Amino acid sequence: MTSPLLRLGTRGSPLALTQTGLVRDALARSVPTLSAPGAIEIVPIRTTGDVIQDRPLSEAGGKGLFVKEIEEALLAGRIDAAVHSMKDMPTAQPPGLTISAFLPREDARDVLIAGDLERIDALPRGAIVGTSALRRKALLLHRRPDLQIVTFRGNVETRLAKRAAGTVHATILALAGLKRLGRPVGTPIPEAEMLPAVGQGAVCIEARTDDARTRGWLATIDHEATAVCVRAEHAMLVVLDGSCRTPIAGHAILTDGALHLRALIARPDGSTVIETERHGSATDAAAMGRDAGEELKRRGGPGFFAD
Repeated sequence: MTSPLLRLGTRGSPLALTQTGLVRDALARSVPTLSAPGAIEIVPIRTTGDVIQDRPLSEAGGKGLFVKEIEEALLAGRIDAAVHSMKDMPTAQPPGLTISAFLPREDARDVLIAGDLERIDALPRGAIVGTSALRRKALLLHRRPDLQIVTFRGNVETRLAKRAAGTVHATILALAGLKRLGRPVGTPIPEAEMLPAVGQGAVCIEARTDDARTRGWLATIDHEATAVCVRAEHAMLVVLDGSCRTPIAGHAILTDGALHLRALIARPDGSTVIETERHGSATDAAAMGRDAGEELKRRGGPGFFAD
């Protein structure tokens, strides 16, 4: 049996495997060498974040738990590249690794899954909403302090099943994941009501910095507009030292070279939300993000994220 030319590591969830399939297909179309059957192998890797289901990730060590084992496999040479949901990524990569490419970004909005109800404001008073994201919890409570928020972990199908079974009145999921899985359920939430997580809807591919062959292949599928937007969002996150322990949101949109970044921080209980935005050019993406982050940090003041 011929050995694969490229091994793509990923989480083993249906969404992660679907996203990695999109990367494989894009590479096969772009690089003739990789179009042969068996040239690309998908390697599922179970992460600590997948194992822990009984508590929020903020209590277990942060969102890096979804990438740690995959990055270890990449550094050890067991895989050649790693496919991640960008919103799972820490603010920096380990020495020797770099994000080499992005797929075109999907719709970054969140979706309300609440049966026939289509708006957060339509939920009954005291409704139980399941989510494990501090950002979603804080923004829900900011708008509806009467809601009861409970921890809701698991992959997309698990959370949809729990909601359908009546465990909660509603839950919130990323529209991008639902679209990629072919699940047209729920109602998109306007960004004015719930600004997306940094990187939401974007798929990134990580490689070893010294692997010129793999990085060259990945460069052929890199979507520059997505890279620019995520660069602005992550620059803001770095300034705020953001992780899933802190309610932070940020979304950048690039239109004809003009970049618009919206960002916010919130207290975990939703009592305070501080927002800002920036307009500039694609070449200023990182500077815009840093500037927005500095403003939010200054306006929030010391201890803003203390629960």
